[in-house]
Amino acid sequence: MKILGSAVLAMEVMVMGFAILLASKSERGGLLILGGAIALLLIIAAGMLRKRSGWILGSFLQVAMFAYGFVTPPLFFLGALFGGLWVAAIVVGRKGEAARADLLKTESTGHKGQ
Repeated sequence: MKILGSAVLAMEVMVMGFAILLASKSERGGLLILGGAIALLLIIAAGMLRKRSGWILGSFLQVAMFAYGFVTPPLFFLGALFGGLWVAAIVVGRKGEAARADLLKTESTGHKGQ
């Protein structure tokens, strides 16, 4: 779960960098600083994914990235795309962790599961 979430957040940092470049041609400095803050928080959230607070921050940043579409309109599409990837990382990650826990439980009891 952590690996998938980190990958999504890392890709979002790159996308936010490009969005800031696009916004720098037409927007005021305050909105550029906001984009930089979102990118920095994405990096921090990727490092915090061992704890529940990292996942909560990452989820909040999905909304912030989508909302940055008001500054750079392509982020409406990319924000929705990455939001879907974020949800998929959570769902697939939980299933993978459950399967791993089940496998470890089976191995510790010595049963082959047949």
